[in-house]
Amino acid sequence: MFEDPFVFFAIAIAIVALVVARKAMNEVTELRKRLEAFQAAPATAAAAMPPPLTPFEAFERTLPPASTTAIPTPPPIIPDAEPVAPVAAPETSGQAAEDPVSPPPPPVPARERGFEETIGTRWVVWVGGLTLALGGFFMVRYSIEAGLIGPGVRVMLGGVFALALLLAGEWTRRKESISTIEATPIANIPAILTAAGTAVAFATVYAAYALYGFLVPATAFVLLGLVAMGTLAAALLHGPALAGLGVVGAFATPVLVSSGKPDFWALYIYLAIVTAAAFGLARIRLWRWLAVTTIAFALLWTFPCLQCGPSMVAPHAFHVLAGFILAALLVVCGFMFGPPADEGEIEPVSSGSLAAYLLGATLIVLNSFHADTAMIVFGLLVAGSLVVAWRSDAAAGAVGAAAALVFVVFAEWAVRANPDMLVLPGGPLQGIGPNATDGSVSLHLISAAIFAAGFGMAGFLAQGRFAGPVIPVIWSAAGVFTPLALLVALYARIAHLDRSIPFAIVAVVLAAAFAAATEILSKREDRPGLQASIALFATGTLAALALALTFALEKGWLTIALALMSAGTAWISTQRPIAFLRVLASVLAGIVVLRIGYEPRIAGDAVGATPIFNWLLWGYGIPAAAFWGGSILLRRGGDDAPLRTVEAAAILFTVLLAFMEIRHAVNQGDVYRASADLTEVALQVCATLAMAIGLERLRIRTGSVIHNAGAILLTAFAGLATVAGLLLLENPMLRWIDIGGLVINLLLLGYALPAVLALLLSYAVAGRRPVAYANTIAAAALVLALAYVTFEIRRLYHGPVIARGPTTGAEQYTYSIAYLAFGVVLLGVGILFNSQRARLASAVVIALTILKAFLIDMSTLTGVYRALSFMGLGLVLVAIGWLYQRILFRRQAAAAPAAPAGG
Repeated sequence: MFEDPFVFFAIAIAIVALVVARKAMNEVTELRKRLEAFQAAPATAAAAMPPPLTPFEAFERTLPPASTTAIPTPPPIIPDAEPVAPVAAPETSGQAAEDPVSPPPPPVPARERGFEETIGTRWVVWVGGLTLALGGFFMVRYSIEAGLIGPGVRVMLGGVFALALLLAGEWTRRKESISTIEATPIANIPAILTAAGTAVAFATVYAAYALYGFLVPATAFVLLGLVAMGTLAAALLHGPALAGLGVVGAFATPVLVSSGKPDFWALYIYLAIVTAAAFGLARIRLWRWLAVTTIAFALLWTFPCLQCGPSMVAPHAFHVLAGFILAALLVVCGFMFGPPADEGEIEPVSSGSLAAYLLGATLIVLNSFHADTAMIVFGLLVAGSLVVAWRSDAAAGAVGAAAALVFVVFAEWAVRANPDMLVLPGGPLQGIGPNATDGSVSLHLISAAIFAAGFGMAGFLAQGRFAGPVIPVIWSAAGVFTPLALLVALYARIAHLDRSIPFAIVAVVLAAAFAAATEILSKREDRPGLQASIALFATGTLAALALALTFALEKGWLTIALALMSAGTAWISTQRPIAFLRVLASVLAGIVVLRIGYEPRIAGDAVGATPIFNWLLWGYGIPAAAFWGGSILLRRGGDDAPLRTVEAAAILFTVLLAFMEIRHAVNQGDVYRASADLTEVALQVCATLAMAIGLERLRIRTGSVIHNAGAILLTAFAGLATVAGLLLLENPMLRWIDIGGLVINLLLLGYALPAVLALLLSYAVAGRRPVAYANTIAAAALVLALAYVTFEIRRLYHGPVIARGPTTGAEQYTYSIAYLAFGVVLLGVGILFNSQRARLASAVVIALTILKAFLIDMSTLTGVYRALSFMGLGLVLVAIGWLYQRILFRRQAAAAPAAPAGG
């Protein structure tokens, strides 16, 4: 039974000894170099005066023997850079007299320590300490295996051995402290012996408790705690390695000593004493690592105890409260008994220590379901953080952490599914008994009001109090964020995101307070961080007004409010050129985009059935206008990522406005309908092409990469919708579709209008994009135009449903005549406006007509229709040739000689 634990302790001691050895090596390296530098002085000087000589005394040693006359004291001589020969012996005093001002030689560089010296002075001692501790364990193990001693004797011998090691460590420390050889031990012999002694003491007490039952849990707990505290005390004399061992042992003691009925008050009082000792040691020796380690262990002890449920809130709250107070007193720089602090600088350990205990208090609140005691302690810690940060710049980082954790607490309360927390006192069973959650709403409302007022006033009053630019911004950011976040959380929890005039009034009051703060700060003399703080309070004003609008109106207005807030922030950035405001505007735009991903209808089922003038127009149109305005304002400050984000949001909302309104109008208000018809696809294509034309024009002026990419994406989408929708899936020749009247019908919307828009787009990109890009769009316009001509002729012969019925000879002849006429019109346009693209399109159409005549008309037409088809085609071709010869090329030939004369 005793064998395995001692193997465990042997391994633990080995690890501890290696840590001690490593730390010792780092500590004494510098001391050894300094000592060797002193020892490298000339032997004559060392023999004459063993203690180190000052420069003045060394100079006096170089003079001849003193005479009876007084010699004036010369000033100190600064040694030359070049080495000087050593001072001669007394018999050569004459030579020394000739050179009385020769400076002492420079110190010889420290020699490198050899392998033998390292092994002999360091590793032998370290390994010796380790083997000394292991030897004691192995001796006890042997005695157990051989049955030489009983359990009581084993425990007693372990205690004697631990005491002997501790006494040996203290004796060696004192012995070396009075020695004239070395003031600080190179091999850390006292620390190693003391560490081994404390480890054996831990093992002995634990064995007496866990293995043999000699000690009750309370006694073992006290003894292990005393050993740990003694180890921390010894660390004052023996260095940081022993302090680390003491901290680990102290916080591990409750794990080693367990009980079926844990006493949390005893545990947390013990941890408070350990924490105080560790913080005190860290403060005396300025060991930041020890403070951080203690805080980490203390916070870890919060997690397992939370499993005991909300019934044990008081001791858990005492744990974080005591730790917070100790950290504020001993760890925070510049406050009470903490180390000195630099003005205007945030110290990570100071801020992090307060934030760590705030996190522990937050966990207790969440785990206890917002019990009153937990909320009160959490409020005290938040207030304490503000007070400490107000007095010490080093703890200013805890202000931001406190603001964030306050929001976490109230946000979790807002989303928790506990409707009974909203029941008024008495509830539905009035008179039966008090409800355990009766005071929860009142307590949260009071706490929220105190937090909002505290953070807001502190954020305002802190301006001009601190020297650096960062700390005032932290205070103002917390002062703006916390009231707004609390207002949103309470609104969500109490009003359930429905209309609430009282909350709207509170939001207006908050906006007025932020506006007053902005006005007052704007009149002050400029200081570091003041402009950023003014911008934050101005942004808070816009945010509060947006929330007031949201609270007073329907749910969909939240999207509008956030979009308007983004535009307002962009405007503020033009008045206060602070980079943070540009980022904030883009962040708000991103939030609005995410919002529509959750519910594209903005207002849900209340979107309305009226085409165009419904909630989609306000829910998408106003944010689109806000983002376009915000992008214009942000562009004044340069082209950067925030600007591009807002520009992308503006394009996205404009496109979605068009698409959603089309779906709403075509599908009788059902924007979630799974299928689309020819009308919807045609409208989508037309809207996309129109927006692509607009972006092409806009990008010429702005040069924005977002406008450029948006135009390309819209053009690509229009092309895909044209091919997949208009020409394939919704083609009236392939599906049973009623296209309507003879001229005013779906064909005009689905093919003629997209053809015109595609043609305009091709001219918009001509000369500004690659030729192939523009020609591809022009080819698409030509295809749509031919499709329109074909489908209109088909409508003339077959009625509203053109997918049925055979094709007659007259219909085939009409196609040929129409194609020829279309080609001639294109040619006329090309000649009239000198457009080569129109003339090429005419050539393509006429070539298709020729192919149709030889491939289709010759085989399908008969009689007079065949003759008329070829006769008409021939006349048109001859006429085209005449036009080219007599008009086009003669005009070009006449213009060619005139060019040199004009030049």
